[in-house]
Amino acid sequence: MTMRLSDIVARVSDASLRGGDCTVHDVVHRHDEVTPGVMFAAVTGAQHDGHDFVQEAIARGAAAILTDRPLDAPIPQLMVRDVRQQMGIIASHVHANPSGDLILFGVTGTNGKTTVTAFLEAACAANGWGTGVIGTVATRIHGDSEPGVRTTPEATDLQRLFRLMYTRGVDAVAMEVSSHGLALNRVDGTTFATVLFTNLSQDHLDFHGSMEAYYQAKRRLFSEKFARHGVVFVDDQWTKRLVHDAEIPVVRVGFSGEDVDVSCQITGTSTAHLVGTLPNGDILDEHVTVSIPGRHNLANAALAVVAVVLNGVPADVACDGIAHAPGVPGRLELVALENNVRAYVDFAHTPEAIRAVIAAGRSLLEKNGRLILVVGCGGERDQAKRGLMGLAATLADIAILTSDNPRSEDPQAILDAIHAGAIAAVFEGAVCDVHVEVDRRTAISRAVEMAKPNDIIIVAGKGHETTQIFADRTVAFDDREVIKDADASLKGR
Repeated sequence: MTMRLSDIVARVSDASLRGGDCTVHDVVHRHDEVTPGVMFAAVTGAQHDGHDFVQEAIARGAAAILTDRPLDAPIPQLMVRDVRQQMGIIASHVHANPSGDLILFGVTGTNGKTTVTAFLEAACAANGWGTGVIGTVATRIHGDSEPGVRTTPEATDLQRLFRLMYTRGVDAVAMEVSSHGLALNRVDGTTFATVLFTNLSQDHLDFHGSMEAYYQAKRRLFSEKFARHGVVFVDDQWTKRLVHDAEIPVVRVGFSGEDVDVSCQITGTSTAHLVGTLPNGDILDEHVTVSIPGRHNLANAALAVVAVVLNGVPADVACDGIAHAPGVPGRLELVALENNVRAYVDFAHTPEAIRAVIAAGRSLLEKNGRLILVVGCGGERDQAKRGLMGLAATLADIAILTSDNPRSEDPQAILDAIHAGAIAAVFEGAVCDVHVEVDRRTAISRAVEMAKPNDIIIVAGKGHETTQIFADRTVAFDDREVIKDADASLKGR
């Protein structure tokens, strides 16, 4: 695909041209990725200003510069008021609006995005569609996976990826849309068939500042600018509010039969009956089964079923696809141990997610079994949730508080904040045996040593991650492998 700068000016209201016209075939925002014929977007980021790298971009063969200020440069300049706000839209034009050629599902919410996209992928594949996934764990095209860089790619990368998926025969794409991605305009220029909202609870306040700002970032997705229709799981104050605030038609899904269009009625630890009426008058009356335990994962499946049915997938096909979907890496992923002990690894890293995985674990407990939780909080992230994480952890029978990814912060200081929340809960009457161990490997080993027959261990926070990040180093660390190592060491004694 190629496009003349003058054609972009004709389509973007605040764009103007300086220094002549030319044709470009791509847009990049990293100067070291510039190749001949590419336009370099000089975006101002949190740490660097792209305008400082214009000369390097020119030396690498940039055909033009996307800029918010006149530059002393020998190549054409596409001028806009705000590069970040416009580069996704401009990249979409350069790549001929690739999202419009796809059946694109956008999933937002605090928890559950990765699981919902996996269910969407399975349902679409069962319908015979070529599938793509963009999210936290990986990017997949027709099931072939490569590691994800961030939940929602930067705008220029995203539009290029859409075009790649389309040229490789993808029909439907399930994409995680983070609040950061929305606030930073990463999905601007994208056309979604259906957008989905899982839930909203405290997280990322280090970035957004308040729950209201966090909500408003998410709400952006539910506008005519982005999508034709939405699906919302109505289960908290924020999702109920979104139903009223959305600028597009919304299908309400929920556990209660009241004030919802589709009711998700729990029939077992991993099964539910979906019943309701869709906007086109079709009656949804199907049972869905998931491979991952937990009430919250049945909610995730319900969202996925409704979304794909709205886009022409038969409900029975969608439910069959989800029933046969493999587990999602790091989402209540089972690691079987000796002596009838089950360990699960989960990405839960918010208070609400901790409550959900504990509830899921309890639903699986056998007689006299205990639930042992290992959990920490990441550094350089929302500090206000740390005490709340400790509070939620005390819903387990045994809570071992530990480190997550400390990053540049003092691991003990983070742990002290979590512990304070747990102690407050115990003081108020929570029945939980609370332990503190700053070293995560040792904490996991202690959990394995404590476990008795019929107990369940949940190691939360890092899920699919395979490293642990400290101030001065990043080390290999996979909770799943550490659990296996601890179990092997115990058997070897």
